Amino acid sequence: MKKILAGLSFVLLLACGPVLAQESGDGEPLHDAAKINARLAVEYMKQGQLAIAQEKIDKALQQNSRDPGVQMAAGLLYEQLREADKAEQHYRLALKHGSNNPAAQNALGAFYCRNGQPKKGEATFLEAARNPLYRTPEVAYTNAGVCARRAGRLDEAEEYLRRATTQRNPYPEALLQMANVSFERRNYLQARAFLERYLQTTSGTAGVMLLGYQVESALDAPDKASEYAARLKSSFPDSPEARTLEELVYKGAE
Repeated sequence: MKKILAGLSFVLLLACGPVLAQESGDGEPLHDAAKINARLAVEYMKQGQLAIAQEKIDKALQQNSRDPGVQMAAGLLYEQLREADKAEQHYRLALKHGSNNPAAQNALGAFYCRNGQPKKGEATFLEAARNPLYRTPEVAYTNAGVCARRAGRLDEAEEYLRRATTQRNPYPEALLQMANVSFERRNYLQARAFLERYLQTTSGTAGVMLLGYQVESALDAPDKASEYAARLKSSFPDSPEARTLEELVYKGAE
């Protein structure tokens, strides 16, 4: 369940985000109640309380099934319940009721990417990026890059991510994804450059620290690798990345 909510960078940003960011309402009490129940459902999903989340989603759908945010929340719920057909149906209804809604396009694209249809996901993200109503196309291009990267198509991933940086520079998430792509292509100097640019814009997560350690180890720069390792162990001692670091250090010492 948590993997669905946090596994890919676009999940919370684009699937949960539209629900949580709904405006206060349109003056219709039932419509306002639907938005509130959808928000509550997402919060319960984050806590793993799927039965309560489903109750809230059912109420929201009864109150206003034409609200794209309600349909997106329903799609996310059914993904977590491992009912992909129902999930896709709700994501498509979100797009139907929110014609040319970039949030709905992104939610559907994320669904495709999470469920083994990366080409369809990328195409949907690109539609969102080209949508004149979308004020942050760099997000959709970055998500297309994540989708292509997870499918092992690194050339296409890099192309999408470069498009993201032309839309907004610097865009931290695109820089981080470029660092990952460069590392996977064994272009370690480029990976270092993108990672350093990323860290100039924001603080690093456990995953960033682990990637930094791996990049610097590949470049045979033990002092810099040790700095990343120390930051990872001090700031994120109980993280899965810290355990991975221990395994890498152990293997390197063999």
